[in-house]
Amino acid sequence: MSAVPGMDDPHLLVVDDDAKLRALLQRYLTSNGFRVSAAADAEEARALIKSIAFDLLILDVMMPGESGLDLTRAIRANSQTPILILTARGGSEDRIAGLENGADDYLPKPFEPRELLLRCGALLRRTTPTARSPHREVKMGEAVFDPERGELRRKGKPVRLTSSEAALLRLFTANAGRPFSRTDLCVRLGVTLERSIDVQVTRLRRKIEEDPKLPLYIQTVRGVGYVLVPDRVD
Repeated sequence: MSAVPGMDDPHLLVVDDDAKLRALLQRYLTSNGFRVSAAADAEEARALIKSIAFDLLILDVMMPGESGLDLTRAIRANSQTPILILTARGGSEDRIAGLENGADDYLPKPFEPRELLLRCGALLRRTTPTARSPHREVKMGEAVFDPERGELRRKGKPVRLTSSEAALLRLFTANAGRPFSRTDLCVRLGVTLERSIDVQVTRLRRKIEEDPKLPLYIQTVRGVGYVLVPDRVD
């Protein structure tokens, strides 16, 4: 049985310079229904990524040579594969740095293997299309979002979205005009840090709004959170 309903044998890449942890993660994830490849550093990971289409990447931040954050930024330049960052640093600024560099989620070390499993499943479900999704495009000025495909276009040109950004935009477009609190968004999207919602919103505004500092579409509701006000839904 697939680890993620509706998705056949998800293939994960674990990148960590700790050989013991790498082997443990590979065994644990494999025993829970995933196909798993492993790499000791960014160079080895790059070689694997060139030849294999992974469904999810799990990257350690602190690695010799190219760090997990550097690798995340490089991958995100031309790929929307979900990325989960593992970090030994528990500070919020370190976690936010991962999100700002394109990661979809983070997990501080030490962590419970079960939590890693749940987070992997949540990230993969975000990228698995559902047959029930209505095919309606949402227009926001010069930007158009297709919720079914998770695709954003601006002035007719595709705009890259991380899986987290696409999930947040899907939630907003499915509930246009409805304000969401940061806490509610965290629960619905499976994230733990409310500040990460602010980061995602800021990144979406840069990709959608004519003037991100004076947003017309993803608006801040004082004392509540955020609301999407599109031009129309086709």
